Amino acid sequence: MKDSNFLKENNARHMWHPMAHPADMLNNPPRIIQSAEGVRITDIDGNQAIDAVGGLWNVNLGYSSEPVKQAIKDQLDKLAYYSSFAGTANEPAIELSYELLDWFAEDGMVRSFFTSGGSDSVETCLRLARQYHKVRGEHGRTKFMSLKKGYHGTHFGGASVNGNNRFRTAYEPLLAGCFHIASPYPYRNPFNESDPAKLADLCIRAAEDEIIFQGPNTIAAFIMEPILGAGGVIVPHASFMPKLRELCDRYGILLISDEVITGFGRVGDWSGARHWGVKPDMMSTAKAITSGYFPFGATLINEKIADVFENDKSGTASIGHGYTYSAHPVGAAAALACLAETKRLDLRKNAAARGTQLHDALLALMDEHEIIGDVRGGHGLMTAIELVSDRKTKAQDMAAGPLVQKVAFENGAMLRVSGNNILLSPPLIVTESEVNDIVHAIEAGLIAARA
Repeated sequence: MKDSNFLKENNARHMWHPMAHPADMLNNPPRIIQSAEGVRITDIDGNQAIDAVGGLWNVNLGYSSEPVKQAIKDQLDKLAYYSSFAGTANEPAIELSYELLDWFAEDGMVRSFFTSGGSDSVETCLRLARQYHKVRGEHGRTKFMSLKKGYHGTHFGGASVNGNNRFRTAYEPLLAGCFHIASPYPYRNPFNESDPAKLADLCIRAAEDEIIFQGPNTIAAFIMEPILGAGGVIVPHASFMPKLRELCDRYGILLISDEVITGFGRVGDWSGARHWGVKPDMMSTAKAITSGYFPFGATLINEKIADVFENDKSGTASIGHGYTYSAHPVGAAAALACLAETKRLDLRKNAAARGTQLHDALLALMDEHEIIGDVRGGHGLMTAIELVSDRKTKAQDMAAGPLVQKVAFENGAMLRVSGNNILLSPPLIVTESEVNDIVHAIEAGLIAARA
């Protein structure tokens, strides 16, 4: 391993970073994270902080899960890789498919298609949705609907259904036939409606209006996050997703629940759709399935879709889609170990308790700091602070976030800034005292931003 001087001299010089301007990284080299233990990360200069980001919503088990590390080592010693394309399989992938059947039985999921991550899982959902309708003879159902502010990864399909222009405009034209409706975002919405229940109804009406305008028999699927993550932790009213499920059923449209963030306990339950009492047709998962220890994901499929594919006699249901690393044996072994630890620790309970604690503490900060325009969350460990320069006008403060982040790190917590939002998603093993430490670090950053 090269020494720290070499690493600092070459930082951002030869690699481009995701979600960043290359010139900005050259001029302001990113922090080099050297090690991690528990919920804490340490940079190359020895500065330590609680990871209030949880890696990227994904390190639910923290950084020191020995059972997961051992499972990876044991599998590497046995079988480091083999393809899962037609004709071959591996032991841990078969076992994982059985485990997921039990894990998501309450959600109605009966089949798995393994991927390398969340964007892959979303892409698989979109492809299978179109193919499902073709197998049934409805070849005109090719369009997709989604929510503005929603995030569904970075592949062309996922970027096309993304509801944030930051991930779209530089890469357009994207996939044709993708349409977006207003998200149930009480703080900012085109209806100027702050009542969450009324807003949910308005958004459902807007969705139905778009369905009718496009033609119901042209739409393949509606994809949504049960709680919108990267868009700013937008929590729909409890009525929204059930009403969307009913709407999709009425018009023969598949409902895809993007569980890449919300799956495996982060919302205080094993899935976000279950949190709202909804059974989707497909679920995209990744992130916490291996808690960041290995790139891996899964698309989960319900019985209705499985029956159509598995009973096809025409050959139309042959799946012409997959990835080199689909059902990677090391990834599957890591996932099995992660799921076992997640269940053993019952992390959904801690996520619910610590999420309530964090949300309540941030609401208290809002009473003291005018720069906070809105605090969102309260459903597990997904929370956001929206920064404004004027509460009355809700003018976004796009400059304060980086300073809050810098000072918070100096006070012991790593935050994530996205536009004028501070996004918080600590590991699900975080303790009560560690949540208090995160809040104190945030407060130091807020004070500095208004000094």
